[in-house]
Amino acid sequence: MPAALRAPAKLKTWQLTAGAATVGLAVAAGAVAAAGPWDSSGQRTAERDWAASQEAGGGTDHGGRTSGRAPAAAPSAPSVLRGLGAPVGSAHGGSAPAPDGKALAGVLDPLLKDKALGPERSAVVIDAGTGRRVYGKGGGDALTPASTTKIATAVAALTSAGADHRITTKTVIEPDSKDVVLVGGGDPTLTARKDGPYSDSAASLRELAQDTARALKDRGTDKVNLSYDTSLYTGEEQHPIGPNENLTLVSALMADEGRLDDSSSGPAPRSGDPAGDAAKKFAELLEEQGIETGADAGAKGKKDERDPGPSKASDRAESLAKVESAPLSALVERMLTHSDNDIAEALARQTALASKEPASFDGADRAINAQLKKSQLPLKGTKFADGSGLDRADRSSAELLSALLARAADPAHPELRSVVTGLPVAGFTGTLVDRYPKDSPGTGVVRAKTGTLTGVNTLAGTVVDTDGRLLVFAFMTTGTTGPKAAQGALDRMASAVATCGCR
Repeated sequence: MPAALRAPAKLKTWQLTAGAATVGLAVAAGAVAAAGPWDSSGQRTAERDWAASQEAGGGTDHGGRTSGRAPAAAPSAPSVLRGLGAPVGSAHGGSAPAPDGKALAGVLDPLLKDKALGPERSAVVIDAGTGRRVYGKGGGDALTPASTTKIATAVAALTSAGADHRITTKTVIEPDSKDVVLVGGGDPTLTARKDGPYSDSAASLRELAQDTARALKDRGTDKVNLSYDTSLYTGEEQHPIGPNENLTLVSALMADEGRLDDSSSGPAPRSGDPAGDAAKKFAELLEEQGIETGADAGAKGKKDERDPGPSKASDRAESLAKVESAPLSALVERMLTHSDNDIAEALARQTALASKEPASFDGADRAINAQLKKSQLPLKGTKFADGSGLDRADRSSAELLSALLARAADPAHPELRSVVTGLPVAGFTGTLVDRYPKDSPGTGVVRAKTGTLTGVNTLAGTVVDTDGRLLVFAFMTTGTTGPKAAQGALDRMASAVATCGCR
C-alpha cells in the first residue's frame, strides 16, 4: 500500500475542513443568487468545522445527528480559500499545483488491480480547475452505475426544471359542486407528520388540510366529496425490481414516501397504495378541521364513510389551497446524501415534465438523455432505465460520471451546486457515514456518491488533495463477489487521490 495511505497525519486541519466545505463554499464565489436559496435545511451552512473536529454527525443535516436547530457557522469562503493557498474568488485551488498524471497512475494503478474489484473496472480522475483528465483506465466503458445514476438524474433535473423549482400539491373544487380533488404534483417528500427531520422544510399535508378547510368554510361549505388525482404520471407505477423496501410505487401523490414506519431515509416497509393512503390521511386531517368528507358526503343528510377514490380534476376546477416542496436544490441534496430512490424517481419525472415528455420511466429516460446531450456530456453507451439506479439495465461510464461532477463544481454552473454539496462526507454523513474509520486518510476529505447492487460497486465524487487542488473522480466495478472488500478497495482509491500530492 502506498506510504501516503499509511500516514493520515499528513492531512492538515485545513484540508479536513476544506474537504467537507470547499466544494459547497468555494463554488459560491460564482453568482450565488442564480443557484436558488443558499441554505436548504442547514445543509450548506452546516459544512463547517465538525469535519476537522472528527465529530461524526450533523453537518449535511439531511437526517443528521446535529444537536439543536442551528448548526455552527461555516468558515467563510474567503478564509477557507486562503487556507488552501488560493486567491479569493477561485473555486478550484487557484495556484495550487495540479497532480502529475504519471505520478497519480503510480499510486492508483496498483489499487485498481485489487482482486476485490472484480473483472470489470474503470476509473477517471479530473482536475476540476482545468477540466483535464489526469488519470483514466477504461473510462469510456459503459458499466452498471447503480446509485451513481442519481448524479445524472440530479444534473438533468436541475438543468431542465431549475434549482428554484418547487413541486406543488394542491386541492381544487369542481364548479357548482362539493367535489374536492387532492391533486398530486409528484412530491415524494410531502409529509403528514407533525415533527421529524424534514417537518419544517417539506410541504405539509396538515397545512394543506388547514388551508383547504379555511377556504371551504369561506365558501360556506363543511361537507365535501373527496377524491384524488394522480394523472400527472403515466406508465407503470411499479419499478422493474418489484415490491421493495427501497422504493414505494412511483406515484404523483404520496406522503412520507409511503413509509409505514417513522423513518425518513433508508429501507422501510412501504404502502401498496401510497396515493390512496395519502388521500385517506388527508380526509382525516380535514375531519379534524371540521370538514366532513366521503364519496357522497352530505347526500340526504348522511355521510358516506367510504375512503376517497381516484378521479381527475377538470380544467374548470377552482383552486382551494396548495403547498410547495423545498426547492429542487434541497431535494437533490437529500437524494444524494441518503441515496433516496423515491426522490430520484420523482426528479426523473420532473425532468420529463420540464422536457415535454411523458412522466414515465421511458419518458424520463429520453428526457435525461436529451438534457445531458444539450450539455455536450459523453453519453456513449448510456441508458437511464430509471432515475434511481436500482435497475440493472442502467448504463453509464466513469467518463460521464466524472464529467457530470466536474460541471457541477464549475463556478460557471451555480445552478448545479447542490450536486456537490449533497454528496455524503466520508465518515460523517449519509451513505458514507460508516464507510471510513476515523483513522482513514479519506475521512472528512472524500465526498462521494456510492452505488451498490449485488456484484456492482461504484464511487464517484470529489476530493481536495494535499496541495489544495479540487479533483473529481469516478470509480466503477462489476462482477464483485464481496461488497465490503470492494467498497474498501474503492475507498482506498479515493483516499489515495486525496493524499497523493502527486507531482
